[in-house]
Order: sequence, then C-alpha cells, then structure tokens
Amino acid sequence: MESISYNSCRNRHCPRCQQTNKERWILDRENELLPVPYYHIVFTLPHAFNELLPQYDKEVYNALFAACWQTIRCFAADHKYLGAKTGMVAILHTWGQQLWLHPHLHCIVPGGGITPSGKWKNARYKDKYLFPKKALSAVFRARFMAALRKEVEVPQHIAKQAFSTRWVVYAKRPFGSAKTVVEYLGRYTHKVAISNHRLLHVDREKVCFSYKDYRQEGVKKQSSLSGTEFLRRFSSHVLPAGFVRIRHYGILASRNKPVELNIAKKALLQPAWRKIKYSWMQIAKEKLHYDPEKCPCCQEQGRIIIRVIEPERGPPQ
Repeated sequence: MESISYNSCRNRHCPRCQQTNKERWILDRENELLPVPYYHIVFTLPHAFNELLPQYDKEVYNALFAACWQTIRCFAADHKYLGAKTGMVAILHTWGQQLWLHPHLHCIVPGGGITPSGKWKNARYKDKYLFPKKALSAVFRARFMAALRKEVEVPQHIAKQAFSTRWVVYAKRPFGSAKTVVEYLGRYTHKVAISNHRLLHVDREKVCFSYKDYRQEGVKKQSSLSGTEFLRRFSSHVLPAGFVRIRHYGILASRNKPVELNIAKKALLQPAWRKIKYSWMQIAKEKLHYDPEKCPCCQEQGRIIIRVIEPERGPPQ
C-alpha cells in the first residue's frame, strides 16, 4: 500500500497545520497549572480603531497587549483586591463570526499571586469575580490610549469616538477545575479566522460559510461572499511577520517561571515546575492517538521509511 503525506505548510494562519503545535502548547500549560480557580477576562477594542489597523496593526495590537497586562497588574497589586503579583496568559483574536475585524484579547488569570514578601496569596473571590468589570473597563481605556499614543498619532475623530464609546470588558466566573482551563485554552490558542468545517460551498464566484449570530443566542446562519471579498476579509486577519499572538506575563512569563511559579507550586504543595520538551512522535501517540511507527492497515509495528520527500510546490512527481 502506498499513501502520500504532504509536507505541512506550517503557516499559523492555516486551519490544518496547527494541531501538533496546539497539543504541545497545551501540554506545556498543563505543566504550569496551579490548584486554584482561574478567571477568563476578555478585553475588546471599539470598532473605531479598525481604521488604523491596515497601516498600524502591529502598533495597535502591541498597545492592546500592554494595556491589558497593565490593567490586570494594577488591580492585582491593589490590596483592596489582591495585593500580590499575579500572572496572565493572553491570546489575540482579531475576527468575528463573519470575518469582520473584531480585535479582542482572551486573558486567563490565576486566582492568586506572589506577595512582596515572597509568599503565595489566594484571591478573595468576592462576588465570584476577580476584579470589578466597570473599573477594569475605565482603566483599560486609559491605559490603551496612553500606550497607543506613544506609537501612533491617533486622529482626533478616532480619539473622540473612542472616549464616547463604552469599552467592553467581559469577565467570566472562575473555571470549575484545572482540566477545564486546559480544555478551554486549547479551543482558543491556535484558532484562525475560519476553520474548514464552516466552509459549506466554494465555486468560481462565491464562497458560502456558516456562522453563529450571537445577537440571536448563537443561532446558526449562512453567509455568501464573492471570492474577492472573502479573501479580503480573511487576509485582514493575517498578522505581521514575527508577531507573537500568545503572550505570558507576571509569574507565568518565561523568565519568571523558574523562581516565581515554583514559589507558588511549593506553597500549594505541588511538584516543582521544570521545562519539558515534547517530541512530535510523543504528541502523536499520547494526544492525537496515532502511532506513526505502525502500519495504518495491519496496525503492526515495523513501518519502514524508505524516503523523505523534501518540501516542494505541488504534489510529488
């Protein structure tokens, strides 16, 4: 039997080439989890800034990341709410269900942090929310405008519209368990603007796809666009080269984990954190339930690789 396995394009905007990266990322996060409640907070930019994105997308998105972490860090440092240094995992999404620009940041924050004296402190869980949403919204708006103005000269009409608009900060109640956190993160980390299962029909003239209308409680509908308009909307979500869309802050930042995360692990009676490297073979077997060393027909061990075809355009000859 002969079967052809095409080389992955490895593009992070491809809906088919991120499965292994997603599973490796989830394994890394499982290794970092603490036995405390985790909170999901979503920071959304008003549509007024969409006008800047074609020319200043990198600056706008960097300002969004900076403003969100500054806001969370500010509230966490306040003894009224926590009085400790917490952490945050932030994931950038730029799309809505119909592929319109809708920049927002999904943030996962643990319910606690490291005090200035170097001890772990649990959040108070007042009203089952980590921080008050209205206060978060006001601080987030001020922090974002300050961060963006350092990089871009914001037109007056955009600034005026932004300050007259209610900024949305969506805060969910804490996750039920550590496993729920990982499952949730897995759905959001390596998503792209549209996945293949939503594409219903494609021909020379139009592209038809399904979407959820959240104004009608997530009712599924269909949209039909010309090929040019579909590509225009999709390409507006292609990030600048080298731009990092998943970032870690505070005690979860790469440089802080060996010390600060291990302080939390020790205080919460967990094994110390250490970096683990997962091979693609290990991920295939343990997470994707596929053994590359077995024959796909007889399921016996002993598949032999006789030749590796290097990346090339088009199908192998």
